[in-house]
Amino acid sequence: MAADADENEYFVREIEKNDGCALKVKQCYLGDVGCVVWDAAIVLAKYLETKQFHDPSAGVNVWAGRRLLELGAGTGVVGLMAATLGAQVTVTDLEDLQNLLRVNIQENQAHISGGSVTAKVLKWGEDVSDFLPSPHYVLMADCIYYEQSIVPLVETLKLLSGPDTCIICCYEQRTEGVNPQVERQFFELLEQHFRFEEIPSDKQDPEFNSPDIHILHIRKKV
Repeated sequence: MAADADENEYFVREIEKNDGCALKVKQCYLGDVGCVVWDAAIVLAKYLETKQFHDPSAGVNVWAGRRLLELGAGTGVVGLMAATLGAQVTVTDLEDLQNLLRVNIQENQAHISGGSVTAKVLKWGEDVSDFLPSPHYVLMADCIYYEQSIVPLVETLKLLSGPDTCIICCYEQRTEGVNPQVERQFFELLEQHFRFEEIPSDKQDPEFNSPDIHILHIRKKV
């Protein structure tokens, strides 16, 4: 990972795209969970590029013109990938991560031609009327870890989801501490309002996948 000479607080992680160009994502040396690119975010970003969604040689692009919203975007890598594939993306996180999101959007603007990406503050459990009508897709990578955020997170998913919204959730299964309990709580709560299917590894990026990292498609029960 290259250090960024002009800005000591950042170091850069490059994520290579299938077309050969690379997203350059700045991370903070200091800070909390949102400041680094987690493995689940890369697995999800690369999943968006798999042939079922994006296959230029066959004229397939599910993302073109679609409205996507990323929750807990952190560095913004997943939303940035979607924007480079033609989606109209809103990346959301708390106020203190907006600066990092804006820096990364600026840094990768040259790769975004058909799509767009905007950063906005969204606190889970609060009003989502700024983000309606419901997006076609909601993306979330590694958002299931704080016990106190589970209820507001599920509430936000309920408020954002229309009948046609697909939530793509990618998370790393962690076995230590409170993590298993938090995951269980999340899925018990989710099950009351949503149905979900797990995506098998052969439908994920052949290189960027892991037995510990799960991708789910989640839809509101009708």
